[in-house]
Amino acid sequence: MLAFVGFTFFAQAQQILQGIVKTTDNTPIEKATVTVDGTKTATSTDANGKFTLQIPAGKTKITVRALGYALTQKTISSDFKNEIEIILEKDDYKLEEVVVSGSLKQVSKLDSPIPVEVFTAKFFQTNPAPTIFESLQNINGIRPQINCSICNTGDIHINGLEGPYTMVMIDGMPIVSGLSTVYGLNGIPQALVERVEVVKGPASTLYGSEAVGGLINIITKTPTSAPRFNVESFGTSWQEYNLDVGGKFKLGKAQSLLGANYFKYGNPEDKNGDNFTDVTLQNRISIFNKWNIDRADNKLFSVAARYVYEDRWGGEMNWSRKFRGGDEVYGESIYTKRWELMGAYDLPTTENFTFTFSLNGHDQNSAYGNTFYIANQKIAYGQLTWRKEFGKHDLLMGAAYRYTYYDDNTVATTEASKTHLPGFFVQDEITIHPQHKLLLGARYDYNSIHGSILSPRINYKWNSEDRTQVLRIGVGNGYRVANIFTEDHAALTGARQVVFVDNLKPETSWNGNINYIKKFYMPGGSVFSVDASAFYTYFDNKIIPDYETNVNQIIYGNLEGHAVSKGVSLNIDWAHSSGLKAMIGSTLMDVYSVEEGIRQQQMLTEKVMGTWTIGYNLRRHKISFDYTGNLIGPMKLPTLGENDPRPDKSKAWSIQNIQVTKQFNNGWEIFGGVKNFLNWTPTKGGIEIISRSHDPFEKIDDPNLLPFDTSYVYGPNQGARGFLGLRYNLL
Repeated sequence: MLAFVGFTFFAQAQQILQGIVKTTDNTPIEKATVTVDGTKTATSTDANGKFTLQIPAGKTKITVRALGYALTQKTISSDFKNEIEIILEKDDYKLEEVVVSGSLKQVSKLDSPIPVEVFTAKFFQTNPAPTIFESLQNINGIRPQINCSICNTGDIHINGLEGPYTMVMIDGMPIVSGLSTVYGLNGIPQALVERVEVVKGPASTLYGSEAVGGLINIITKTPTSAPRFNVESFGTSWQEYNLDVGGKFKLGKAQSLLGANYFKYGNPEDKNGDNFTDVTLQNRISIFNKWNIDRADNKLFSVAARYVYEDRWGGEMNWSRKFRGGDEVYGESIYTKRWELMGAYDLPTTENFTFTFSLNGHDQNSAYGNTFYIANQKIAYGQLTWRKEFGKHDLLMGAAYRYTYYDDNTVATTEASKTHLPGFFVQDEITIHPQHKLLLGARYDYNSIHGSILSPRINYKWNSEDRTQVLRIGVGNGYRVANIFTEDHAALTGARQVVFVDNLKPETSWNGNINYIKKFYMPGGSVFSVDASAFYTYFDNKIIPDYETNVNQIIYGNLEGHAVSKGVSLNIDWAHSSGLKAMIGSTLMDVYSVEEGIRQQQMLTEKVMGTWTIGYNLRRHKISFDYTGNLIGPMKLPTLGENDPRPDKSKAWSIQNIQVTKQFNNGWEIFGGVKNFLNWTPTKGGIEIISRSHDPFEKIDDPNLLPFDTSYVYGPNQGARGFLGLRYNLL
């Protein structure tokens, strides 16, 4: 009788709570965990995002967690409705975010021995841009660098290292490299981007050459996870227009993802009064198609292709196509045709073998004034990996082969270059303890021109028992083979003569880094995390362009001494259940070279930078506000000697943006705001960017005049502009 009374009392003291967990765009979230605070009572959502949970009578607090989403807490009152709706927001810095770039397998960000930063499509939507290149400007430690004030080519700096040290991949394939370094980040349809993974520091053990400074891996959506149809379009007050369209369909056992991007800017502007276009005019189209084929045992078979065509020009305001390649009116006109094919296939074996491949071709027809640069590059890449788990070991072995064909019309290329690069790597991830992991790896490559190259690395990771703290320590070796003309367009534009000092040797580097992450779950439903890193890289044979020895030349040669890149970075992320969130980061770095006892600060490299993304979401009204920006410290600039009136050091500068987004129930969004609302440009204070802009072909015979020079540029030359756009997703 007593037991029956006790059971009756318990049943009356319990209530049944039902609900659904969804994303901000109404997509159900499967396998979200719903927990009653202060108890061990928990459940998971089903494929439709629904859950049922017993909760105590009276006022109760529940916590909802899901992989890749910000933790959300909700208080259930005594008069609660039987069914509730819980909305989770993407957490761009979540410890549990799934990553692949660190170890070539899908693991949570927490479990990866390599520190990998993850940025979702939602993060990039806080400051929409027509290219991934521009979108990266709000990531701490990364800076898109514009290298030419006329053609606006650029590269990506990671922790102060120039673009050629950064490998850019699409779905893990080394697509963007060599000749495409300065253009390959254009034309990737952002509507198809699932996330971007960033690894800072050498990744040569797994990825080979060009990953000395780090890598950027652009992960596209899968046909299963992508919406059935989506479109995003926006325009600016500078008359820039961008359109992204994507969709998916099924054909038998195959699922396909199709997307296209079109960007046009055809309105010449000369707001600084130098008779040159402030921003390069562009007409670009890109098409991307990805296929996933269903196979037995869930084996992978994926194939994707991309095609990009771009026509861009910049120069004197009265330039037109009839002046292309002549010496009457100066212009820089670049035609680019690029195709890519990539895929992954799991072999039909009981062992875990995967073959990945990529092919790409890049044709470039450029005219820099009356100097033509005609180049063609083709790259074939194949890699076979074998993964085996036994005991505490996760062994990865792989063999890779890369063939590069390159030819151009410059005097430095007397015949087409054909480079063979076979390689072999092995990696062992050892789980010493559930809280301790050790990663040992080594790679051997044989370059047909430069011979044998060995790249070892070691990484250690510790995480706390409650998985709120992570410590990573890593040491690695990297190497890089340089191709000047494919990487540095300062060698082609302007009037300087290019000079090579002997044959350029491959660069080698040693890198050490420490990374610590701590996450706090605060009262009131807020989450606070700290991500701190320290890095040090030592270079031998570093190739540094010399602008100063002779103002009429750019001299390339291997450094006789050594070079160093070192620094610390800090990211602070905070999110509150009210809808307020902030991501703030800063990096302090010192990048320099030492030759014959003389220390030189690296050109075009800041000592301090900061980034921020602050947002507030009015969920009830489905309106969000985003304030993004960066702050870049002073840097040394490539002047033309003592007679150059332009400062040899920049002042600190900042690009800041604001945006308002309104969501509607039918899948539509409207967004708008102001980019660079401080109206900053490098010409602030009357500074001239282009030397001798009145005589670009140097026809005036005056030895007192400085040469025509376009390499003095360090930031975007585009002032404030409003923008307005629409976004639609059909799930």
